Amino acid sequence: MYSLDITLEAVLNGLLTGAVYALIALGLTLVYGVLHIINFAHGALLTTAMFAVWVAYTFLGIDNYVLIPFLAVIFYALGYALQRFVIGPASHGDDGNILLVTLGISIVLENALLAIFRSDTRSLTSDFSFEVLEVGPLLISKPRLIGFAAALVVTLLLWLVLARTDTGKAIRAVAKEKLGASLVGIDVRHIYAVTFGIGCATLAVAACLLMPTFYVNPRVGGAFVLVAFTVVVLGGMGSIPGALAGGLFIGVVESLSGLYLGESLGQIGIFLIFILVLLFRPTGLFGARA
Repeated sequence: MYSLDITLEAVLNGLLTGAVYALIALGLTLVYGVLHIINFAHGALLTTAMFAVWVAYTFLGIDNYVLIPFLAVIFYALGYALQRFVIGPASHGDDGNILLVTLGISIVLENALLAIFRSDTRSLTSDFSFEVLEVGPLLISKPRLIGFAAALVVTLLLWLVLARTDTGKAIRAVAKEKLGASLVGIDVRHIYAVTFGIGCATLAVAACLLMPTFYVNPRVGGAFVLVAFTVVVLGGMGSIPGALAGGLFIGVVESLSGLYLGESLGQIGIFLIFILVLLFRPTGLFGARA
């Protein structure tokens, strides 16, 4: 049995990691809430963003935290263009086609990354990755603490955008009733593209926060999206507060499972939670019934 200090440290590190999981899940839940589809390209786009952070740091010497606003803008533009000029036209208004198109984008991106970077695993070579903050008997990873704070700030900003701005109100209107929104003059295709762009921007921020403590290879995004999908289901599909709460909870579950069951079995707890939520509360913690 582990001491109380070790258990508390595991819980704290789980919360810090869970905030970044929530950030990855935000893009997934936002796209689902408006477009009502699961974006199969989510993992590949996250991997692309992580490689962009690695390239910028390794070859250009740009710090991953300095890169956040620039990469967020670039990936917003990428997401907007993908939805407006590829996914939208190719799907012909059929949700089933959207799933196939995003799956195709995922395959293209993964194979492009494999062709460029091969299958090697890469990480940022920085002493900062190993720095810790001592709080009494607890040791807290500084990169994860920064990731936690940044994830909370981004979540709050996204909530404010959706709640207080005209664009946010238009996004919520399209999510509720796209035909009614179009009848009052809202450009639904534009809002779809804006939503997809915001989802990609959150991935870019998450990539900048992940890279100091995680590695990247062309297929790593799939593992993060499996966790993010569990977060979305737990918090409630389309719910931003749910994504944050679900991410924090899943981070703690993963950390404690890794502590008591071993690192290789750390994700067992996550998938048990996923099954239990589907069985007993399929709408999630904050989800509304259809």
